[in-house]
Amino acid sequence: MRGFKIIVEGDYALFTRPEMKLERVSYDVPSPGALEGMLKSIYWKPAIRYVIDKIIIFNPIDFINVRRNEVKDKISYAKVKSQMKGSGGDPCIFTSEERTQRASMLLKNVRYGIEFHFEMTGIKSERDDEDEKKHFNIIKRRLEKGQCFRTPCLGCAEFPVKKLELTDSFDLSQIHSEILSMGDVDLGFMSYRVNFEDKGLPLNGDWENPIFSDRAMTEYYRPHMINGVIDVNRYREGIKC
Repeated sequence: MRGFKIIVEGDYALFTRPEMKLERVSYDVPSPGALEGMLKSIYWKPAIRYVIDKIIIFNPIDFINVRRNEVKDKISYAKVKSQMKGSGGDPCIFTSEERTQRASMLLKNVRYGIEFHFEMTGIKSERDDEDEKKHFNIIKRRLEKGQCFRTPCLGCAEFPVKKLELTDSFDLSQIHSEILSMGDVDLGFMSYRVNFEDKGLPLNGDWENPIFSDRAMTEYYRPHMINGVIDVNRYREGIKC
């Protein structure tokens, strides 16, 4: 198992609780699924999957209430594909027509330590050269250089990561006294990740004209934060659908 340790910082974060219907309310701490998505912004291939092992909460858990404009609809994949082929179809969404306003309860001034590793999925590329060492070196290089193919975010795209750095170890003395004073905190049932029925693979086996399933199931786990540390690996065994 090849692992990494990184520290991420941001002005705001929003790890949405799925039980809230209209308004967005953040969990107190990041969900593993949200952090996996952040890591995929740095490097991702079908041949690997990320696994979050530990989360360190350095700063106090502080919320702020804001109102945000959101777009109600998503761009149609079929219309985008049609336009790319030159057969018409307008994929554009006009925000003035599709905009809606929602209240959100965000986290502010966040700093997290994230320990993670990756596993091979067994999916081969056309060149059939998938190698664990190759992926490890690419991830390491991109983390060291601060490279990404899209901006890493903290839960939602409008809350980008302000700073991300690779580290050899976490300095637990930097955990805020307010977090340490909380001791052992039962965080209740939290979203672990959303698993799609198709597992990210085209149902028709055709990557050129893929057909994906929109059916998904949320997995939950019940972690504890002990002196600012969430040992995700320890509580992963209790995952429930």
